Amino acid sequence: MAGCCAVLGAFLFEYDTPRIVLIRSRKVGLMNRTVQLLILAYVIGWVFVWEKGYQETDSVVSSVTVKAKGVTMTNTSKLGFRIWDVADYVIPAQEENSVFIMTNMVITMNQTQGFCPEIPGKTTVCETDANCTAGSAGTHSSGVATGRCVSFNGTLKTCEVAAWCPVEDDTEVPKPAFLKAAENFTLLVKNNIWYPKFNFSKRNILPNITTAYLKTCIYDAKTDPFCPIFRLGKIVEYAGHSFQDIATEGGIMGIQIKWNCNLDRAASFCLPRYSFRRLDTRDTAHNVSPGYNFRFAKYYSNPNGAEHRTLIKAYGIRFDIIVFGKAGKFDIIPTMINIGSGLALLGVATVLCDVIVLYCMKKRYYYREKKYKYVEDYEQGLGNQMDQ
Repeated sequence: MAGCCAVLGAFLFEYDTPRIVLIRSRKVGLMNRTVQLLILAYVIGWVFVWEKGYQETDSVVSSVTVKAKGVTMTNTSKLGFRIWDVADYVIPAQEENSVFIMTNMVITMNQTQGFCPEIPGKTTVCETDANCTAGSAGTHSSGVATGRCVSFNGTLKTCEVAAWCPVEDDTEVPKPAFLKAAENFTLLVKNNIWYPKFNFSKRNILPNITTAYLKTCIYDAKTDPFCPIFRLGKIVEYAGHSFQDIATEGGIMGIQIKWNCNLDRAASFCLPRYSFRRLDTRDTAHNVSPGYNFRFAKYYSNPNGAEHRTLIKAYGIRFDIIVFGKAGKFDIIPTMINIGSGLALLGVATVLCDVIVLYCMKKRYYYREKKYKYVEDYEQGLGNQMDQ
């Protein structure tokens, strides 16, 4: 109990004040200046020069529109001679911050609702009706099983299904890609950005770009880095991939636009920087369900009023436009905050040197005697003398 009272009394009735002790030591003095120089280098070099700690910052607000262009032709036994333009291979026509370009497909023409044999598989090949369960519809089934075992071809039987017939056979994907010429198609990316805190706005079609220039330019990282028109083959190439490989099985590419603007300089120095990467990069050791595809159908009716459709399993590249960045402008408040933080950090040098001098050096007990001095309350001491 007495010990607790002594501690409480020391806490309440004792006061410590800093005492300056000049220690003439080359080691300690050099260490102190080294630490101070490192702190100054961090504050000036990193905080103020590199991170621009004297600026107020704001994040970008962005809007993006994309327009595709390109025409190609195909001539196959199934479709015959055909011209493909933007309305055929851009699906859907408009998306937010992205665009899908169909580059490959599996097409099933003239489907009607009826009864037909299922595609051969582990669960669909049969010998008799007993092998087929009526009413079953598996996850990968093309329709609802009727319970009958019917001829698929001259040597094979499969379970019959009620479905859109003939059912789709996507076991073989065209190689090379059906629309392999898509690598020469182009994307015009229009990007408007706004920094609300500074009421600053700009677009990636820069003021010096003319209509005539826009009709002929193609983005090139070295020779034309500010052209907003991108050739699809080049985008994939910049990301380090083969266009024909990704066009065959589909994939997702990212077009990244970086806006880092120093608004203490002229607005003309605020420029977009483009970079590219594949967003669905897969592990080659685990190549299960690669690429990107989906299905859609085109419906029509014959003169008799019967409904038909053409089913298309579309493989292609989805281009996602990702906009990011920040802007900064001088402001006195962050400047003063960072200056104050820097000055406070200089105290670290003193603390470090004190720890080494008082606890690590050979003469630590001697330095402690010089560092700390204990005195009694002057008024209390004077009263004691008068009592005597």
